[in-house]
Amino acid sequence: MRFNAKDLALLAKRPSGCFDKEGKLKICRVVGDEKLIEPRERWCRLKGNLLFLMKNKSSEASEVVILERCWVVEFKSKTDVSIILKFQSGEPDLYIEAASKPDCEAWAVALGEANSEGLRNKIQQLRRLIMEIKEERASEEARQFLPSSQVDSLGEPQFTSIQRIANEPKLEFSLACKGLVAATRDRKLNTFIQVSVVHPAEHILTRYSSTEIVEGTRDPLFLTGVTFPPEYPIYEETKIKLTVYDVKDKSQDTVLTSVLPDHKEPRADVGRSFLGCATFRVGDLVKSKEQQLTLTLRTSDGGKTVGTIEVNLVKMGEFEDGEMDHITTDAQDQKCALVRECTAPEGLSGKDNLPSLNAVLKNPICKLYRFPTSDNKWMRIREQMAETTLSFHVPKELINLHIKEDMRRNQELKDLGELAPHWDNMRKSVIAHCDQMLSMYQDTLAELGKHTGSSFKSSCSKGEKTLEFIPINLHLQRMHVHSPRLKDALYDVITVGAPAAHFQGFKNGGLRKLLSKFEAERRNTGYQCIYYSPENTAKAKEVLSNINHLQPLISSHADLLLNSASQHSPDSLKNSLKMLSEKTELFVHAFKDQLVRSALLALYTARPGCVLKKPAVPRSSAEESDDLKHQNHPSQIKRQDSIPHHSEYDEEEWDRVWANVGKSLNCVIAMVDRLLEKDNSSKTKEGESDPSAADCKVLHAGGDWYEQLYPLVITLKDCMGEVVTRAKQSMAFVLLQELACGLPQCLMLTLRRDIVFSQALAGLVCGFIIKLHTSLHDQGFLQQLHTVGLLVQYEGLLSTYSEEAGMLEDMAVGISDLQKVMFKVIEAKSEDFLPIITGRREHYVIEVQLPAKMFELLPQEIKEGKLLRMYPVLFNVGINEQQTLAERFGDTTLQENINQENLELLKEYYNLFTEKMPPDCLPHFQEQNDLKGLLENLHQNIQAKRRKNVEIMWLAATICRKLNGVRFTCCKSAKDRTSMSVTLEQCSILRDEHQLHKDFFIRALDCMRSRQTQGALNESDDPETGCLTDNKPTSRHFYPVALLLVSSHLLVVWLILSLALLLAKYQ
Repeated sequence: MRFNAKDLALLAKRPSGCFDKEGKLKICRVVGDEKLIEPRERWCRLKGNLLFLMKNKSSEASEVVILERCWVVEFKSKTDVSIILKFQSGEPDLYIEAASKPDCEAWAVALGEANSEGLRNKIQQLRRLIMEIKEERASEEARQFLPSSQVDSLGEPQFTSIQRIANEPKLEFSLACKGLVAATRDRKLNTFIQVSVVHPAEHILTRYSSTEIVEGTRDPLFLTGVTFPPEYPIYEETKIKLTVYDVKDKSQDTVLTSVLPDHKEPRADVGRSFLGCATFRVGDLVKSKEQQLTLTLRTSDGGKTVGTIEVNLVKMGEFEDGEMDHITTDAQDQKCALVRECTAPEGLSGKDNLPSLNAVLKNPICKLYRFPTSDNKWMRIREQMAETTLSFHVPKELINLHIKEDMRRNQELKDLGELAPHWDNMRKSVIAHCDQMLSMYQDTLAELGKHTGSSFKSSCSKGEKTLEFIPINLHLQRMHVHSPRLKDALYDVITVGAPAAHFQGFKNGGLRKLLSKFEAERRNTGYQCIYYSPENTAKAKEVLSNINHLQPLISSHADLLLNSASQHSPDSLKNSLKMLSEKTELFVHAFKDQLVRSALLALYTARPGCVLKKPAVPRSSAEESDDLKHQNHPSQIKRQDSIPHHSEYDEEEWDRVWANVGKSLNCVIAMVDRLLEKDNSSKTKEGESDPSAADCKVLHAGGDWYEQLYPLVITLKDCMGEVVTRAKQSMAFVLLQELACGLPQCLMLTLRRDIVFSQALAGLVCGFIIKLHTSLHDQGFLQQLHTVGLLVQYEGLLSTYSEEAGMLEDMAVGISDLQKVMFKVIEAKSEDFLPIITGRREHYVIEVQLPAKMFELLPQEIKEGKLLRMYPVLFNVGINEQQTLAERFGDTTLQENINQENLELLKEYYNLFTEKMPPDCLPHFQEQNDLKGLLENLHQNIQAKRRKNVEIMWLAATICRKLNGVRFTCCKSAKDRTSMSVTLEQCSILRDEHQLHKDFFIRALDCMRSRQTQGALNESDDPETGCLTDNKPTSRHFYPVALLLVSSHLLVVWLILSLALLLAKYQ
């Protein structure tokens, strides 16, 4: 943001009446809980979103604070007269202290309303006030024209709501027609029913949904039902209109059925003709004894009868008894004994998990089907697709962590101290580039904070820079099956676009190729920097993380030890000493690595005018670190000529500093033992002093515990502080080499990896939470979760041709990086159930919050905070026409390598599972082959290298389900290919696990893929893209790809034409 300094200076000197608020305040900057300087008195003037800070009322402004992307933290204490102004950008907080509590509150309100967000809130409040005034006036004007009797009874319209189970659909019913009359006697009807809703308050006809098309019968039985989600405004007074159409041209009708206005009937020339319609009240259906209505279908003029339509109220726990070619109308048959055999799974219908699950899922879209089983019974399927709030929540949390981590890294680079000119210039260049990247992260977070509207990113937005961290089309696809003789079952698939950096493009490939190329180039850098392997840089980040985590813990435990000593409490002293010893041992262990020693050695040579303490002593190769032994490499000779020889550094100094921490701890332990022993002996008899503390200086042998422990604890803290200072500087020097060797490619690759990982992590968190909620009563799964970990299987449908090959490379790295993620389940302390993310780039912990009642269902290990491991695997099979090109003219090695690598990971998880888990923990499916056979079959299919071998996907999905895993299906945008795969998988499960009648497999598949059944949800506008569509499939998972199979002759012609166009384009 740019400002004219002269204009700001003139604005600050304007008369007092021109400002929103002014007065004396004490101001200073705050980092964390520490004030950088003591608060200084300033004359403050507030104008709009500008806060001017002046030494006195007549002086010039010394500082201007822009009040944007900030918020006010006001302390509720009656005596506190200070507030904190926090900034989203990450800059130090502004501490503001007023003279009195009323003055403090007035400044808090003024500053809170100064930014644009405050102005927007004020505008919205005024708009609401205006609307309320208008409504009151309109109501008063209406009352003037009504009789007094009507005025007394006038009030808000009251409608009777439908009582249903929480989080269950409000209303569901199935449809069938009988005795339909055709225009000509010999014509076979192809019919479907369009469902419209008349809301009682508005009296407007709204098209809601449609059934599938049933061909060649005058007594159609529709497999697709009608369902109204829990939040839909439907009441007993609501009217539903059912319109029956005869389709003349089915292929044309699938495009034109939903582009007509609600109040007009379609013309005969658009491919369908109107047969008849009927209307009923929802209350009549709900209150009917048989829970069924038989309505007469009449023509548009209401004269001629063209048949009847049967409406059956559906309750998912009840089943229709009878043959599959008709619907039983006997009420006694509907309430059969099979109801007891098919109750909802335990925990699925409970209310305890609704608040936490509703915090994650929103805007569900439901569909209802009834399919016949092989024994001529009906099973009912409820299909649901829901968005998730995690699409934006997880990336924002992750970006915030990246900002904090990068700010900490930049500060560590600045704290390296004085360096030689060569290294100092390198540090300045690195910090400048890092600051640019940090600013970019902050801008992205600010833009995401402004986002309103949909909770998912549509495919047409995948190229937007501000949304590049957001996953594409992240949804939950759930199938709830109620079978007559089997237990109810839930099948969840998370659908999401392939995690990839679409905005950055794929001209040079994806992460897999770019990282390999970058690492090869970095190995061959010249004398400018020292090469450290990726393992060493990862180790350096881990050491820094351990330091930042353990140092405060050790300091707090040391203070607790002194506090226990001052209270003369032996038990408390023992416990404090135990905790101090454990944390200090972890601290010391963190530096038992050659990397720290070699990095200190390298940092020593980078200091200006370093003094060599020892003559050169040759060292063996075993003593050299991996990053320092390249004497035989040509480029390394040049590098060693630019800096002093590392062998001349005195390494014993670091060993002494490092060992002093352990020695100081031993002195503290010895003193505590001596004090406790003397305390015990004094209670019984006089004893001799303990010789074990002879090496430690004892102050006042009979003195106070605190006085004797205090100097030893201070010595321990001092030794630890010296170790921390040196270790931090040495590890920061390693990170400096990593960044300097690859500027700016290193930072750009980090950005790309962060983008891909953010998209992958959002999906993983969603999948984990859904799986945990649906399996809370499955003790076998919970045991598997904390004993082995969770299997996460990704089904990729990307081709290995052109840009999609780069997407696949990004996706493979992003999913592999999910191995760094651990989950932890905690009890929620508030109504906010969204997950909490902590950690750093190499290690993240996701804390999933559960309500108290759900948390109590978990095993003790999980409740105690045990970290839960993830095992992500990816299997990819390209299935589109681009994959045909890749297989005939390109290269499929990438896909083959990915599948082979992940097969080994899957086998590793299976072996771990069989070692640690009893065999009865596997789900009891009707299976013919065991897991070992399925794995062997999968191995053979991967080795076969057949073209478009979809058997790999089916086998991997089956293994995942049998191992209680989480399923993901991904393609470029999670639309066409994903919808084809998910619907095929759902119908295959119904056939294999729930006895779907073999003659109805294709029809069931057509029902799930039918665009016809979406009705008002996608009329002429694509809800996913937000733009007008003609024949373009929408993003919902129910539509087939336009072209699935092409004959070989047409394929050859198409390939020739495509190659000709490509040649013409690039010439």
